[in-house]
Amino acid sequence: MKTRKELKKEYLQTPKVMGVYRIRNIQNDRSYVAASKDIKARFNRHRMSLKTNNDSNKALQADWLKYGEDTFSFEILDVFKPLDKTDYDPTEDLNILEQLWREKLQPYEPAGYHRVKTSKVSTTGGLIE
Repeated sequence: MKTRKELKKEYLQTPKVMGVYRIRNIQNDRSYVAASKDIKARFNRHRMSLKTNNDSNKALQADWLKYGEDTFSFEILDVFKPLDKTDYDPTEDLNILEQLWREKLQPYEPAGYHRVKTSKVSTTGGLIE
């Protein structure tokens, strides 16, 4: 059995999966689409905020309460491989990739959980983590 220190070291050395993900309500096919530098961690934060009735997306939270956790799937839509440069920041590239997926899936109300279709992705509100 590994020690806590060994597990922590292993976690920190594990490459993070970055890219675009979707939370989809299987019951009504509404979707929430966003990008993250660490999709697995972002999924965990979404699940926790939804379970504690504290998600910032009120429509998503309402459906979570109405339909239940088992009605939602957490899907990776696209994995982004960052450039191998020490000073490279993938935020802009992730924003562009997210916009492409939003254009394709159109996750805007009433068919999705995003309120307004905009031409720019805000870096606030948890879109890029």
